[in-house]
Amino acid sequence: MKLSRRLQMIATLVDIGVKVIDVGCDHAYLDIYLTLNNSNNCIATDINPNALAIARKNIEKEGLSEKIETKLCDGLDGIQVSDTDNIIIAGMGTQTILNIIKKSNLSDTLIIASNNDTDILRKEIINLGYIIDSEIFLIDKNKPYIIIKFKKGYKKYRNIDYLFGPILKYNKEYKKYLNNYYNSILKKISKTKIKVRFKYRLLLLRIKFLI
Repeated sequence: MKLSRRLQMIATLVDIGVKVIDVGCDHAYLDIYLTLNNSNNCIATDINPNALAIARKNIEKEGLSEKIETKLCDGLDGIQVSDTDNIIIAGMGTQTILNIIKKSNLSDTLIIASNNDTDILRKEIINLGYIIDSEIFLIDKNKPYIIIKFKKGYKKYRNIDYLFGPILKYNKEYKKYLNNYYNSILKKISKTKIKVRFKYRLLLLRIKFLI
């Protein structure tokens, strides 16, 4: 089974041999891959019964019904979580992810790929007692993705770390993408909107001098 580049990158962050809880598993491609290639036991969950039905068919097709548990639930509701588990949440917006996380028992390792507001995501999860262990930026089918691995711990971060990522701020490809992205927005903003234009010019300046 061939994974998308995004799922491949998520898989590289998963610890070998641990239990994985894949929240919003969609069609369970990642769970199947991890079970076959990374010695993980997986729980594939989704709130959408149609998506979970397809996931179950895919799991059965690979002969993994006894190795991958599926569960129809909202987030982590009803899931038994231990400290060593890897919790994966991908393909959702930051607010949805935070709603799931803040009402759940969590493990020591979270692997998260949000669709938006990554700066808010970083700050909120760090405030829950995590540090950023890894960050990946990629473009898959012309869409940008950021994947972050959080581990239990304490570290002091600056505002610029929340905004651009303590690891990604050194990534040349990511900085190039941000520069192009903010410039494209700036070009669309009317010259009469001075405060909004200043905001994006400031962002571009901060990107230029990222260290």
